[in-house]
Amino acid sequence: MPQFQSGLQAISPAILSRRAVLGGMAGAALGTARPLRSLAATARRKGRIKQSVCLWCYQGYLRRHKMSFDQFAAACAAMGLSGIDLVGPNLWPTLKKHSLIGTMTPSHSIPKGLNRLKNHDECLAKIRRGIDHSAAAGFPNVICFSGNRGGMDDQEGLKNCVTALKKIAPYAEQKKVTVCLEFLNSIDHKDYMADSTRWCVELVHQVGSPRVKVLYDIYHAGMMKEDVLADIQAHADCWGHYHTGGVLGRHEIDATQTLEYPKLMRAIAASGYSGYVAHEFVPKRPEALKSLEQAVTLCDV
Repeated sequence: MPQFQSGLQAISPAILSRRAVLGGMAGAALGTARPLRSLAATARRKGRIKQSVCLWCYQGYLRRHKMSFDQFAAACAAMGLSGIDLVGPNLWPTLKKHSLIGTMTPSHSIPKGLNRLKNHDECLAKIRRGIDHSAAAGFPNVICFSGNRGGMDDQEGLKNCVTALKKIAPYAEQKKVTVCLEFLNSIDHKDYMADSTRWCVELVHQVGSPRVKVLYDIYHAGMMKEDVLADIQAHADCWGHYHTGGVLGRHEIDATQTLEYPKLMRAIAASGYSGYVAHEFVPKRPEALKSLEQAVTLCDV
């Protein structure tokens, strides 16, 4: 797996691979069948935090170990995870086989988002398709993005995103699926617009729908030097989904980075949040599944 550079440096190949997933590779098959390494029996978890994982972070590991998606899903279930993020409908039968769900359904790309009126027809069609698939499967969320600034004023972009999301909100409410616009840092994702708590909170308040929220990515918020703990506590009504990742570097979420994840998870649980927390860190250690299991244990508060 290509490694992230430390600090606020160039975008790594790992981030680019996530962009590829969101650009249409989310349903790609992974590897060939191979016996799983020994894993602990299905974990007993407290369950206050329902956890999932982003597939793209493990694609390199699965290729190297010739592990199939079916085997990865089995390993996730054994750890006590509830589902897998950012996989397309062609992989959902495998999720269901292991009593997992798709915790976040892909839609349109990151740079070409809702902040431009000319993108609305294309992006909303993809979001609507994601809502249809998710509703039919009984899955909860569809992702979307602000898009990049490209010289646009943030308030103009906010207005355009609100316009788009108000159009799709009644359909999301009807289908009981939540549309989550993701908070990303504008360092890794250069020029991305939805890169602050203030902007994201205003978006949710202006749309005013219980089915339009923000995917609060803890790693990205940390990279933008937001007060993550305070924002989890103050704006819990705005967050529809969470992602994890170590700051700096987006690696393991243990003591090798700066955020105290158990404390953050306790704050999420105390807020009354009933959705999912998906691990979106790129494991630095060779035994990636052990890093994932460690993260699941850390967040099981």
